[in-house]
Amino acid sequence: MRAKMNALLCLGLAATLGATLTLASPGDALAQKYNNRGTPGMGKPSGGGYPGGGGSRGPGWGAAIPGIIMVVPHLLPRDAEAAPGGGRFIDDGDIDDDRPRRPRPPQNAARRGPSGAPPANERRLVPDEVVIELRNTVTPQQIQTLQSRHRLTRLESQTSQLSGTTMYRWRIPDRRSVGAVVRALEADNIIASAQPNYQYTLQQAAQSAGDPAQYELAKLRLPQAHALSRGTGVKVAVIDSGVDDAHAELTGSVTDIYNALATPMAPHSHGTAIAGLIAAHGKLLGAAPNAKILAVRAFDPNGGTAEGTTFAILKGLDWAAAQGARVLNMSFAGPNDPAIRRALEAAFKKGIVLIAAAGNAGAKSPPLYPAADVNVIAVSATDADDKLIEQSNRGKHIEVAAPGAQLLVATPDGYEVSSGTSLSAAGVSGIVALMLERRGDLTPAQVRVILQASARDLGPKGRDIMFGAGLADALAALSAPDAAIATAGPGGKPAIERVSTGQR
Repeated sequence: MRAKMNALLCLGLAATLGATLTLASPGDALAQKYNNRGTPGMGKPSGGGYPGGGGSRGPGWGAAIPGIIMVVPHLLPRDAEAAPGGGRFIDDGDIDDDRPRRPRPPQNAARRGPSGAPPANERRLVPDEVVIELRNTVTPQQIQTLQSRHRLTRLESQTSQLSGTTMYRWRIPDRRSVGAVVRALEADNIIASAQPNYQYTLQQAAQSAGDPAQYELAKLRLPQAHALSRGTGVKVAVIDSGVDDAHAELTGSVTDIYNALATPMAPHSHGTAIAGLIAAHGKLLGAAPNAKILAVRAFDPNGGTAEGTTFAILKGLDWAAAQGARVLNMSFAGPNDPAIRRALEAAFKKGIVLIAAAGNAGAKSPPLYPAADVNVIAVSATDADDKLIEQSNRGKHIEVAAPGAQLLVATPDGYEVSSGTSLSAAGVSGIVALMLERRGDLTPAQVRVILQASARDLGPKGRDIMFGAGLADALAALSAPDAAIATAGPGGKPAIERVSTGQR
């Protein structure tokens, strides 16, 4: 039958093209087709003549078979049926006959967006884990089959109210790279998305001795603002390390706690400091002393710092949204993460104001996330002289600045003086809580516009890469006229374009 089909193909092509066809190996044509597809990471398959290896059904790539006409696939109709015998041209370089075919995984032709595989030099990820998103219609049997086919071990899952899908964290039990596994998963049609389990770090820079007496209160004009609003009843979610809810500064402030990690809950200095800067009401005064803190533990202590992953942060985001958070403080930084980006977009559309630390990597650092996300308000850090602290990130994504150098903060052991963009982000989260108590119908886009319009210009005149629109001003933000509120762009987009005058 194969000889008959070869002859028919030869005659049909010669009649159609009116030209002499060159004798060549079908392996050459097939290799050329696959090499021209432009699929990232895909070259010549090894171990035989078919993608994925094996090679038992035919010769290897480029093997010569005298007397066989080279079929050029793009010159044949896609639905062209071959001659009698049931043979049919398939766009995979094979001729279908009545022999059993090796099963192939269903291909995901409708996968949305770019690949979730990590960039070549990205190291901020768990080296043997992937995060997979599946639609809720996928059956347990399909999930088990998927897991077996890709040789993965399931660790945990989380149904997301923000995305309407289920996220899975799976381990790679062998030495395959995360990128290779992600690309293989993306070819499967039941996968909604696949990516690394990225790692993030909290953005607290240093501790030192001394008592600067909370100079940030005057800088942000918080005492005057508290005559108008104290953030009463506004829920602020803090995705961070463990918060010491028994601290005297936070008595009655922490209304609920969620542990997104498998390790036991434990108070940590960073999470406690951030919650205190927002809602302290003892020896210290927070930016919104009557706000309600939703404490999300997504970062695990690791020496003097704490680290979190994509999966833990996603669990925290979903829980915070379900608890009715109006403000979300993210005092951490890391790589651009597709799954977190989608979750933040969903939270933004639900009316949650997203605040993030710009990062403590300094002037030469590329933008860090989630601060650089378009739906997030990025905050840089200043000192007592209104200068940008050296370790603060810069960039055209910076929205506003706030004090973040040498601040007195609460810790599980008492108090300490600390610095970093983590702290400046917390101050702005508190200001947003004041705004939402005073006017609860503000959208995230309107909040962004008010913060920018009411900020006090620092550095180069106008918007710049160090301070954004300038130093946040709580009193001016609460006093913003309706005309300023109305300048938020349509569709929830910010009206003020992200531009930079550069550092001068």
